[in-house]
Amino acid sequence: MIRVGTRGSPLALAQARWVADRLSDDAELVTVTVAGDLSPATFGASRTRQDAKRPGDKSRWVSELERALLAGDIDLAVHSAKDVPAELAAGLELVAIPERADPRDAICGAPSLAALAPGARVGTSSLRRAAEIRATRADLEVVPVRGNVDTRLRKLEAGECDALVLALAGLERLGREDAADGVLDELVPAAGQGALALEARAGADAARSLCDPTAWACVSAERELVRALGASCNTPVGAHARALGSGGGELELTAWVGLPDGSEWMRDELRGGPGPGLGLALAERLATIGARELLRASEVLMT
Repeated sequence: MIRVGTRGSPLALAQARWVADRLSDDAELVTVTVAGDLSPATFGASRTRQDAKRPGDKSRWVSELERALLAGDIDLAVHSAKDVPAELAAGLELVAIPERADPRDAICGAPSLAALAPGARVGTSSLRRAAEIRATRADLEVVPVRGNVDTRLRKLEAGECDALVLALAGLERLGREDAADGVLDELVPAAGQGALALEARAGADAARSLCDPTAWACVSAERELVRALGASCNTPVGAHARALGSGGGELELTAWVGLPDGSEWMRDELRGGPGPGLGLALAERLATIGARELLRASEVLMT
């Protein structure tokens, strides 16, 4: 029996069930709720723990599951890879990145950003998306829209915004891909977007068979870039790697760094082989044109 730990949100549960269905051993979902989560739906022999950490801090989503791993309450934690910090808790490791879903951002309520009228309100809870939207069209008004996917879509229907930007992968995993009216190829996704990260105690064999080599190489390059730049949750950074050709022998890594208001930004890309080094090389190239100074200015603006 493998105890699979997950948050209690609908998307987190859908992701964990997807993993559990693909494990060769029997799997039990163990829900771990934190402040800001909705009450989890009952699933099998799920259990619940409460956490009083302040809402709005995504690190709590990972750290509470890490505590459950270290305490032996679960054997495997399922995360959205984009939420996993560069440094893991001591004694834990990422054991697999399964095959990746579409990492792009989707727009709901309009076919594209270009189709929106001047002054239209675009909803998002992501600092990175807000910065890239402003950099793309400074005449749009970006408004905060929070909650789970269904809550945000209801807010769009209620007229709280004219369009909504969400991760396409999240919509697909919830069976709500019909809500996407377009895909925003002009935005660089967050590092790890569309991918799941499976975390376990160091040396554990749980779920290693689910690892997809191409997804692992791409997400590792993205995480290496973010780590090398010293980016944080208060810095708008996009990082997306894709395999060139079917052999997976070469990757193309694209990065975007900017200020929250979109007034200054930079974008660059670099090709290289899988394995360590590509993310670091692109980070250093960006650093030569002021990326770290831009990130520091962003941190100041957000504190």
